Amino acid sequence: MEKVLREREGVADVAVVGVPSVEWGETLAAAIVRTPGAGLTTEALQDHVRRKLRSSRVPEHIRFVDALPYNEMGKLLRRNVKAMFAG
Repeated sequence: MEKVLREREGVADVAVVGVPSVEWGETLAAAIVRTPGAGLTTEALQDHVRRKLRSSRVPEHIRFVDALPYNEMGKLLRRNVKAMFAG
């Protein structure tokens, strides 16, 4: 799914994680870094994924962030991304 989101113009970086859901047990959440000046919306990104993948792969939560957390070796810190969606 990250690959599909990266295809969208205006997406500079993306991380998709599973987060708890009362209804489904777990659902998808995406942290998106926009390219400067990009006018992306949550709905536009969800529609983009819906056109390319089955509906269960559409992220329920999307948060726009300035940067994603990486360690000094360049590995994405998914645990930190999950923490963005906690609470």
